[in-house]
Amino acid sequence: MSRIEVLKTYKIFIGGKFPRTESGRFYPLKNNNKIIANMCLSSVKDFRNAVVAARSAQGGWATKTAYNRSQILYRIAEVLEGRKAQFIEELETQGIVKSKATQEVELSIDRLIYYAGWCDKYIQMHSTVNPVSGSYFNFSVPEPMGVVAVFAPEDSGLLGLVTQICSIIAGGNTCVVLASEHLPLCAISFSEVLATSDVPNGVVNILTGKIAELSAVFASHMNVNALLYCGSDSNIIKSIQVLAIDNIKRVIVRDNSDYIDEKHENLHYIYDFQETKTTWHPIEQIGGAGSGY
Repeated sequence: MSRIEVLKTYKIFIGGKFPRTESGRFYPLKNNNKIIANMCLSSVKDFRNAVVAARSAQGGWATKTAYNRSQILYRIAEVLEGRKAQFIEELETQGIVKSKATQEVELSIDRLIYYAGWCDKYIQMHSTVNPVSGSYFNFSVPEPMGVVAVFAPEDSGLLGLVTQICSIIAGGNTCVVLASEHLPLCAISFSEVLATSDVPNGVVNILTGKIAELSAVFASHMNVNALLYCGSDSNIIKSIQVLAIDNIKRVIVRDNSDYIDEKHENLHYIYDFQETKTTWHPIEQIGGAGSGY
C-alpha cells in the first residue's frame, strides 16, 4: 500500500522563535504542479508582533561595537557554510538547476563576509569634518535608522534575501522581512541559521505570505522607519510610497536584476538606511584669522 507523504509546514521567525502564523492559514508551495511544502500565510498581527520584536532589539544591536557586529555576520557565514548542502537541495527542490543553486549558496556565504568586512569601516567612509566659520568643531557621522521592513526579491530564493538582510543589519538596523512568495524555503531555513548563530533575538524577523495582503501594513506601520522593496511592480511602488508619507518613511526601491552581479556588493546599500547626525562642539579659536580648529 502506498503511503501519503507528510509535507513539512514551515513556520515563521519572530523574535528568535518559530511560531505558527496567528491566522492559522497556509498555502501550498508547488514545483511543476507538485506540492513540496506548506508555507504560513502571515497576517497583519504577525507583522505587528515582528515589528515589536525588531524595535525591542534595535537599541541593543545598534549599540554593539562595530567589530562585534562584524564578528556576528561572519559567524552567520560560518553556519551557512556548514549547511551548504541543505540549501542547495532546497533550491533544487524549488526548480533551480544544481549548478546555479550551488553558485547562489556559495555567493550568499561570500556576500555575508563582504558586508561583515564593512561593519567597522563604513562610518569612516561616510563621516566627515565640516568646515565652519567660528570657534566650533563640526562633524557628521552616520547612525542607523531603526526598524526596516523588507519585501525580499521574488526571483532569488537565498542570495537576494541575504544581500538585503546583511546590508541592513551591518549598519545597526533591525528588520522584518517578507520572503519570496514563490521561493520561500531557503528564507525559513536561513532563519534557522540566524537562530543558531550569535544574532540577538529580534534583529532579523522573517515572514512568509503574500505581498498583496501585507504591503499596505508594511508601508503604513508607524513604528517602521524605512521600507525596502526589491521589485519592479509600478503599482506596488506607488502604493507604498504614498502610504509611507504619514510618518515620512524612507522608501528604497532596489534593482532586482541578477544578484550574482558584483554590483550588489555595495557600500551604499548600508548607507541607504543611515541617518546623518551632526555635532557642534565649541573649541578655542586657534588661527590668527578666519576659521580654524
